[in-house]
Amino acid sequence: MTARIIDGKGIAAEIRKELAQKVADLTVQGKLPGLDVVLVGDNPASAVYVRNKEKACREIGINSTIHRLSEATTREELLGLIDRLNRDTTVHGILVQLPLPSHLDEDEVINAIDPEKDVDGFHPINAGKLQVGDADGFVPCTPAGVLELVKRQGAAIQGQQVVVVGRSNIVGKPAALLFLRENATVTICHSRTKDVAAECRRADILIAAVGRPQLIKKDWVKPGAVVIDVGINRVDGKLVGDVDYEEVRQVAGAITPVPGGVGPMTIAMLLKATVEAAARE
Repeated sequence: MTARIIDGKGIAAEIRKELAQKVADLTVQGKLPGLDVVLVGDNPASAVYVRNKEKACREIGINSTIHRLSEATTREELLGLIDRLNRDTTVHGILVQLPLPSHLDEDEVINAIDPEKDVDGFHPINAGKLQVGDADGFVPCTPAGVLELVKRQGAAIQGQQVVVVGRSNIVGKPAALLFLRENATVTICHSRTKDVAAECRRADILIAAVGRPQLIKKDWVKPGAVVIDVGINRVDGKLVGDVDYEEVRQVAGAITPVPGGVGPMTIAMLLKATVEAAARE
């Protein structure tokens, strides 16, 4: 068996095309969606992510403004900017690019964003809505993209065994809650799990989001399972995931590559959340 490759890049392009039509419809109604991104400092990776988001917004007609602030930006200056964006009715989504310089408190900054504009889904109110099953909140973009990838494969979710390797607040925990909301039976594995490999072998849908290069091996995977690799690791100058791709594709039913799998979906879900925020206005 050779796994079917899940083309995240292609699926993200389909989603952007769908969103472009929604943006056009909203614009006719006088609701041009607006996403403002705040970039503090000169982290090279963050700068690349922000450029990609700006380009994606432009392609589908979202009005995007990038606020580039110096490394020396003070707490008061950053919180003041967020307050202005919260009150600006032309701004529907606010994203503060992480990580922030060490002198700034990320939790304080995230908490300052209006939950109705928190398209990253990190505000405690949105996290709480996900916890209690309230679908009105925004959810973190990467796990939202993971769920969308699985759905667009036509894979069954209800009643299936889903194993998430990793318990971060950004990916692991929200991914588990999203699949639980879809009536899957969910297990979260982490560094203290006694036998991670045995837990993974039970999975109909296996989500790797732990940040350890090629951790998931062929004998960890149930034949025919859907394997979603969230990991992005640089090894010997190449990007690899948390799954040993060449091994695992021999037994999985479907698998995401790295790059070109989950990554493109993260930005697509950010755009989708921004459009939804504008539509709610």
